Amino acid sequence: MQKVTLKDIADRAGVHVSTVSRALDPSSAYRVNAQTVNEIRRIADEMGYRPDVIARGYRKGSTATFGVVVPDLGNPGWAPILRGIENNLESRGLMAIITETQDDDQRLSRVIEHLMSRRVDALIVTAARDDHVPILEAAADRVPVVLAVRCPARTRLPHVVFDDVEGGRMVGEHLLSLGHRRIGQLPGPTDVTHFVDRSQGFTSAIRLGGGVVVEAKDTARRPTIAEGARIMRMMIESDEELPTAVFAHNDLMAFGAIGALRDAGLDCPGDFHAVGYDDTPMAAFSKPSLTSVRHPSYEIGRIAADYAVMLLDNPEFEPTPLKFPPSLTPRASTGEQDSDAGLSDD
Repeated sequence: MQKVTLKDIADRAGVHVSTVSRALDPSSAYRVNAQTVNEIRRIADEMGYRPDVIARGYRKGSTATFGVVVPDLGNPGWAPILRGIENNLESRGLMAIITETQDDDQRLSRVIEHLMSRRVDALIVTAARDDHVPILEAAADRVPVVLAVRCPARTRLPHVVFDDVEGGRMVGEHLLSLGHRRIGQLPGPTDVTHFVDRSQGFTSAIRLGGGVVVEAKDTARRPTIAEGARIMRMMIESDEELPTAVFAHNDLMAFGAIGALRDAGLDCPGDFHAVGYDDTPMAAFSKPSLTSVRHPSYEIGRIAADYAVMLLDNPEFEPTPLKFPPSLTPRASTGEQDSDAGLSDD
């Protein structure tokens, strides 16, 4: 099959080859009338045109690849974020190289160096912890860096995050509305800002509502099922009076907590209510289905990719930091009727 060229598209569209070249390049399409851009792209798709990314990279000194760093590929909560990033980049003829830190704070610098050695054009990092700021800002001196979901409190880097203070507040108010007054909290790692924010919002809401926050004796080293179970067991085995409900800082930890309660002969929701965070696909199908805080994950990935591309095209661009509002989806783990409210196309 003969390869479709820019000249073939130009002949079909009745425009100059340079116009086609600009229209098909995300960094220069703004220089062409929008109607013409749409028509050229339609013709290119119809003819089966595929850009020669390698050749374009040689001409521009780029690789058309973006490094994407996530904390844990085993956590399904990251899937819609990655899809938002990848779909956005793919539509521009760009490719994501996805890697993980396994939520090990010592791995980020190695992962970034591996990506840099492959000459990625930009980085989108969702695995940042508080002590990573020097590493991330050093990387930003070499390529554009955008933070998504996790953003350390003290950084100058552009970021797109969730309003986790508000999400924590929603959880607290929901459990108070169900009559709970002693409510446990299973915290995520304290060097990850969004877990700190969840705790802040939750604690403030409980205290404002006249309740008591029962703090766990430890925090999760990583936000996993095993850590949720471990910390819940510590709460069960302590000499203190058990709370009547618990807020785990993500869904995986909540699943672990419910398992530990079950092992101790306690039933959720019969004896105990539980709430998670992130509204992963598993939340709607677990037994019991899990009440959880939802946020627009796909959208945050899409916009993070937008920011990274715009920074690459224009180093003077100053992205506006964005904070997305959450919503709470009540389910059986807090005594609600099951529904399909947790299903999503993300």
